[in-house]
Amino acid sequence: MAKKTVVVNNEEFAPYIDQKKIAARIKQLGKKISRDFKGKSPIFIGVLNGSFIFFADLIREVTIECEVDFLKLSSYGDAKVSSGNVHLLKDLNSQIKDRHIIIVEDIIDSGLSIDFIKRLLLAQNPKSFSVVSLLYKAKAVKIDFPIEYIGFKIPNDFVVGYGLDYAQKGRNLPAVYKIVEQKKKK
Repeated sequence: MAKKTVVVNNEEFAPYIDQKKIAARIKQLGKKISRDFKGKSPIFIGVLNGSFIFFADLIREVTIECEVDFLKLSSYGDAKVSSGNVHLLKDLNSQIKDRHIIIVEDIIDSGLSIDFIKRLLLAQNPKSFSVVSLLYKAKAVKIDFPIEYIGFKIPNDFVVGYGLDYAQKGRNLPAVYKIVEQKKKK
């Protein structure tokens, strides 16, 4: 039986990473982060809007004392690729000086957003800076630095669902879907 495709903003998307795989991987990430940060009371910083579903599921798998906060950036607009211009729309409420911080991203593709966040937050002298991302597009990354916790490495396909959007649509899909490329007519 073929898996059902979905349409988001007049584009067809096929199932890519199902809910069970996502949940299992998040459980593993939560355990690893809990071990690595035992006794350190980190601040988890979600990058809105895309990370909100991943963030909520991840934080429930973390078994250590922690705090949460959020940043909001803009780099995509309504396009399928990053504009390359990253703007801060919402800053942190927390003081992060001398604190362990863990950035929670939905996806790292160009690396421009996470580079912007790193420069912004390292200027505030946290004790440590770590990144967890549900998805990582190694072939699309323009700015390379270590990502400590990766859910899934994926090719450079456009994806939606599980918090990821296409022009603000598709975030509510319960799994990750990738775009179905249309064959050009001759």
